[in-house]
Amino acid sequence: MAVRRLGKGLSALIPDTPSDELQQSERLRDVEVSQVRPNPFQPRENFDPTALQELKQSISENGIIQPISVRVANSGYELIAGERRLRAVSELGLDRIPAYVLEVTTDEEMIELSLIENIQRENLNAVDEAKGYQTLVIKCNLTQDEVAKKVGKDRTTITNSLRILRLPKIIQESLSKDEISAGHARALLTLSKKEDQIKLWKRTLKNKYSVRQVEKIAKAEKPAATSRKKSPPKQDPFINEAENKLRSILGTQVRIRDNNGKGKIEIEYYSSTDIERILELMEGI
Repeated sequence: MAVRRLGKGLSALIPDTPSDELQQSERLRDVEVSQVRPNPFQPRENFDPTALQELKQSISENGIIQPISVRVANSGYELIAGERRLRAVSELGLDRIPAYVLEVTTDEEMIELSLIENIQRENLNAVDEAKGYQTLVIKCNLTQDEVAKKVGKDRTTITNSLRILRLPKIIQESLSKDEISAGHARALLTLSKKEDQIKLWKRTLKNKYSVRQVEKIAKAEKPAATSRKKSPPKQDPFINEAENKLRSILGTQVRIRDNNGKGKIEIEYYSSTDIERILELMEGI
């Protein structure tokens, strides 16, 4: 049975020390390109044609330096990591490609490995990275803390990344195209209304605002009442503990607004699928 060692990407399954050379060589094979199916959990939605062309040029001159990673599936193979390399080899008309054949038996392992590897090594744009984290939360039923541990980042980074998915689709697409940076996106999120976010985004593109400029404008455009709000009272330790328990169970941000024993519970979600996941968890409580 395969040993499940997730949390460090494919390096957890592919040894790179000299003492493991024999084990590594047994996993490394030349496989037919036509037998490798795309990864159904590929987080990257956009592939830079210029970067792909440069990769093809490199392969033509130097060959494949880093093998792809696959698992055995239905009389062939299913890609885990290395889709750009696979595309480049296919477009070059090559018949075979070196691949690590890994013992990955469940879709959950497949999702975790492919997403973690892409997030760690493949330089995903901010939107694809956020969607990758979202998939780990939804498909693998992981909390944000667990996602953070698996990809080697802190919880705040994961939370801030997921917040990007609250932006209007047009702004997410702009971020994917590198028209704005993740810093711009976070500044736009300080505006609560989507129409205000879109207006400032358009001004940012037109005037080529820096992140600092967008932050300053967004702060100035917030309703004046916001700045006059009193700082919240110190929270009851019991409320803090309850929030932490709910976050752990539901795998998302939870806030309890308490007012002398009465109040409301706010649960964050990032898509309609995420709502369904949270409802299923609540039904099982």
